Amino acid sequence: MKKVFLAFGLWLAASGLYAQQVLTLDSCRALALRNNKQLRVSRLNQEVAANIKKAARTKYLPKVDALGGYEFFSKEVSLLNNSQKSALTNLGTNAVTGVGSALSNNLNSVITGLVQQGLLSPQAAQQLGALLQQQSGPITQIGSQVAQAGNQVGQSVVDAFRTDTKNIWAGAVMLRQPIFMGGAITAMNRMADIGMQLASNDLDFKTQSTLYNIDQAYWMVVSLREKQNLAVSYRDLVKKLNDDVHKMIREGVATRADGLKVDVKVNEADMQITQVEDGLALAKMLLCQLCGLPMDSNITLADENNRQLIADAAVPEYASDSISTARPEVRMLQNAVDMSQEATKLVRAQYLPHVALTGGYMISNPNVFDGFSRHFAGVWNVGVLVQVPVWNWFEGRYKVRASKAATNIALSELQDAQEKIELQVSQSRFKVKEAQKKYAMASQNLLSAEENLRCANVGFKEGVMEITDVMAAQTAWQMALSQRIDAEIDVKLTQVNLQKALGILQ
Repeated sequence: MKKVFLAFGLWLAASGLYAQQVLTLDSCRALALRNNKQLRVSRLNQEVAANIKKAARTKYLPKVDALGGYEFFSKEVSLLNNSQKSALTNLGTNAVTGVGSALSNNLNSVITGLVQQGLLSPQAAQQLGALLQQQSGPITQIGSQVAQAGNQVGQSVVDAFRTDTKNIWAGAVMLRQPIFMGGAITAMNRMADIGMQLASNDLDFKTQSTLYNIDQAYWMVVSLREKQNLAVSYRDLVKKLNDDVHKMIREGVATRADGLKVDVKVNEADMQITQVEDGLALAKMLLCQLCGLPMDSNITLADENNRQLIADAAVPEYASDSISTARPEVRMLQNAVDMSQEATKLVRAQYLPHVALTGGYMISNPNVFDGFSRHFAGVWNVGVLVQVPVWNWFEGRYKVRASKAATNIALSELQDAQEKIELQVSQSRFKVKEAQKKYAMASQNLLSAEENLRCANVGFKEGVMEITDVMAAQTAWQMALSQRIDAEIDVKLTQVNLQKALGILQ
């Protein structure tokens, strides 16, 4: 049974060991870069910019479109008006009637003229008229046949001119090749290239911001861990003093008031430990959130118990002209200036002549190229389209001026940012040097406080110093060590600040 409990205890210990993660600064940075959502958004923005760049390249290439459709009309297109249709439909009747009427009138006029001239007697004229009336039957029958044939010919002409366009099917394939668009396509492609650079610089900016936040949170945890160790050490000192004082009270060499003073210090030390532990837990939760780990993860930092955090690293030198290329913020502002300049070219291109080549193939039913016959047929076409703006009330000039003003604004912001960054770099360098001086002074103060505490303890044991002197020495030692920890972490943070200001944080 004891073996079972022993094995179970070893399993629990092993589980706790494996569950605890030991993280270095580099591992925290790697986790943050892999899990940061803002960096993920920036990478997606890079993908968007890359696709926009590819889309801009296609503006140089010809575009082909296919169209098709069906349309029903309540009326069809007519090439003849109603009077023309009526005339053609009664073509034969009108022609025979006109010819017969003209012939009858002419014969009557001729017979009457012959009678008047005395060449023909009235009796003969009467006999001749009766004879013509007898022959009018066959002539009328022939005229009816001729009229019917003429009407048929006219109707066939009307039918031939019918379009039958109530139901129309049409389709086309069209090609457009830009030849000169005023420089708009070139400007769009340059803007797409700048967009790629802007997305890359944005990723660098967010990467540096993420690393900066990780370093801040990491060293905060290390600082609070040192403060926790300090609080525990101070509590142990006060407890030891408390035990000694109570022994002295029992022996009658110390008063109860002295014991109460030490008891208060013990309670204060316990309260400090509680406060530091709460702050340490919150700082670790923040670090876990930045690293993309569950906030209740059991993590331990590699530098938590490192007593030699400070490396005597020299303050990095820099050149003023290198900041413009190192800081992603400056590069992004330069991208904004370049983008504004290309936008000006794009605005100007809208008011320049445009030339494009067009071509295609179109089909329709009815076929308009074969007398509106009911079958599909088409035709090829090639052309050149030229658009020349003539008058727009100086709209283009005003828009170009506005775009140039926006470019000047972006250029002013860039220059202002460069000046502020140079000032920020100078301030960061001073802060690094100041932090190193503070660390050196805090180290000296700590040595003095430790010596003072040692002398106070010795004097208290020898009976030449009071309890208040020992407590004052302990408090001074705690403050000196706390200041040394703050100075130590401050050196690290100011170095990180300087690297970020120089744009070399990576």
